Amino acid sequence: MNAKPDFEARLDALREGAKHGGAITGRGVDVAGGPIPRQPGYYGQGVVRPPVWTWEIPLYFFVGGAAGMAPLIACAGFVLGLTTLIRSALWIAGLGAIISPALLIMDLGRPRLFLNMLRVFKHRSPMSVGAWILFVFGGFAVPAWLLFELFYQQAFAPSVGPLVEVIAGLLTLGAAVLGLGLATYTGVLIGATAIPAWFLHRILLPIHFGTAGLGCAVSILELLGFQIRPLYLLGFLAAIVETILWIWLEIDKHGPADRALHAGWTGWLIRLGEIFSGPIPILLRLTNLVPLAALSFLIGALTSRFGWITAGRASGRDPEAVFAAQAGT
Repeated sequence: MNAKPDFEARLDALREGAKHGGAITGRGVDVAGGPIPRQPGYYGQGVVRPPVWTWEIPLYFFVGGAAGMAPLIACAGFVLGLTTLIRSALWIAGLGAIISPALLIMDLGRPRLFLNMLRVFKHRSPMSVGAWILFVFGGFAVPAWLLFELFYQQAFAPSVGPLVEVIAGLLTLGAAVLGLGLATYTGVLIGATAIPAWFLHRILLPIHFGTAGLGCAVSILELLGFQIRPLYLLGFLAAIVETILWIWLEIDKHGPADRALHAGWTGWLIRLGEIFSGPIPILLRLTNLVPLAALSFLIGALTSRFGWITAGRASGRDPEAVFAAQAGT
């Protein structure tokens, strides 16, 4: 019976404080059984909507990254006069340019939805820019691949062959420029969202995705039998960069805001991806086990893509992570 007067007196004190001071420093009154549930988030619901991407998207990140960086290696092949290397690199680029939109369409469910993305160009939308990069990249990579394959098979008259090679080289150069955007825009895309684990590492992600794409293209070529010094050095460089980025990711922690990257099975999935694409390939290359290093990098890059998407889902469902990220920005 004595609790009610104390309760009313506390309410009166809070009202007087608000009336004269405008700010309340007290704890307030906790109404047991009140209408507002004591649950995290907005009435027990998530604050942001987690990504609904299925397995096709991380696979697209993987395929698109390798395809985007392959024309860059093909350009180096033109400079060095390595015809077979050019041919194989353009095969990677051409097939990737076909498989990538197929994966996007599978995720969207209907081809018309992908075509709708090309109706307008929104320079401030990473998704719109990325769709156009993929479309135009295919317009360069596929013709370059087909023309050079015909040139390699000597399908043209000797007088026309050199001209075809030049055209294929120019198309390859265009594909290489666009491929840099294709391999890195996916990191910009997820970093531009409200998902805390992605947004807080928006500077790291494009570098990470681009480096992984380069390492994947190199690894595929090495598994195809190209054991040459330039590819070895590129693969070694990619593994070093991935190792540095992994170390930075372990150091640059933001507490609850990005705990999906460090805690639980999502954190271990990302760690495994970085270990298989960073330190392990370095050790294997130093011991001259290049095919195993290439295979390890591919496994790590693919695991990392699935890891980032899975961590994004976990982070989006965690209201505390959203609040912590907003408080720190």
